[in-house]
Amino acid sequence: MSAGTDVEGLLRRLAPEVLATLLRRHRALDVCEDAVQEALVAAASAWSAGAVPENPRGWLLTVATRRLIDEVRSDRARRAREDRIALAAEPSALVVPGPETDQPPEHDDTLALLIMCCHPALTAPSQIALTLRAVGGLTTAEIAACFFVPEPTMAQRISRAKQRIQEDGARFEMPGEPELSVRLDVVMHVLYLIFNEGYTTSTGARISRVELTSEAIRLARELHRLRPDDSEAAGLLALMLLTDARRAARTNDEGELIDLADQDRTLWDRSRIEEGVALVSEALARGPLGAYQLQAAIGAVYDEAPRAEDTDWAQILALHETLDRVAPNPMATLGRAVAAAMVAGPRAGLDLLDRLAQDRRITQHHRYFAVRGHLLELAGDSRGSHDAFQYAARLTASLPEKQYLRSRADRVRPAQHME
Repeated sequence: MSAGTDVEGLLRRLAPEVLATLLRRHRALDVCEDAVQEALVAAASAWSAGAVPENPRGWLLTVATRRLIDEVRSDRARRAREDRIALAAEPSALVVPGPETDQPPEHDDTLALLIMCCHPALTAPSQIALTLRAVGGLTTAEIAACFFVPEPTMAQRISRAKQRIQEDGARFEMPGEPELSVRLDVVMHVLYLIFNEGYTTSTGARISRVELTSEAIRLARELHRLRPDDSEAAGLLALMLLTDARRAARTNDEGELIDLADQDRTLWDRSRIEEGVALVSEALARGPLGAYQLQAAIGAVYDEAPRAEDTDWAQILALHETLDRVAPNPMATLGRAVAAAMVAGPRAGLDLLDRLAQDRRITQHHRYFAVRGHLLELAGDSRGSHDAFQYAARLTASLPEKQYLRSRADRVRPAQHME
């Protein structure tokens, strides 16, 4: 390979392939994952000067297998195997490896690895952490930074997740239907959560974490490649691309948030928009209709408008109404309220918000009050708008969003004082 090869990107791409191959052959997630991590460290050192082997995947697999054999032969591995037998955990016990070759696997096991990491026995945070570690290739330190916890805490969380999968008797194999469809729903939801946390970080001083959005998009691409006829997998990838296309324009030079209507659309990534539009158009034509496709279609309407005033709000409202029927969700209803206000006036949007007022899932969230503040501002209720923005600012743990919401509150304050 050329000396200009992106070693970090190559290792991140190959890591899940090598881990999946080891798991298919030897089954024990903890030992296999440790062996792959050691191989990645060795490769990062050996390849740093551009000396990337002709078969990097085979190189990694060979080194990881040797590390795994060394572990099996060690006293620590023997004690671990004895403990597993004592606990009747034979289904996930390590298979002692035989001779390995550098030949590629008979098939790609990445999807099976994704499904294992999203095991239903795990909590959502553990599913995300394990996915980022095993499939995304992020280090424990990188994942800890994403969750704003110390590295030892995250290491324990990942270790417990592996143990829980083992105790549950999970096997590294593709489940049959209908379980496969259910598990794929979980996989897509985890990737959706990873992307959202990266695009708008829920806590801390950063508005976004590009490493998370990039990993979510990469993994969504992999899922779409492995399931090309799955319309929702295509819709999820399209949604990510159409959303991420606006990233460069959503903040100013000081890192402050900019309203969608005020963004410099020349900064939007046209190639991502074109790819996202093509994906969602094909998915919608193929069906069946799903939530990710509809959200992507809404994003496409936003992105295709050359100016804010050219936005087809009637189409966005129709798509939101369909989304509310296909996959009712209070967070999605907030978007419908904004669209209704743009089509039929702010009162129409506020009426939709009033219907959500008894749902604590949404009224505990700052975005509910941010939307209410926006619609009250459109309705000319400066006092109500100011109070809603201030309350929304108190609810969020994101410093950039807090600053943005306070600035919105300040913007309507003069009108309030003149009353």
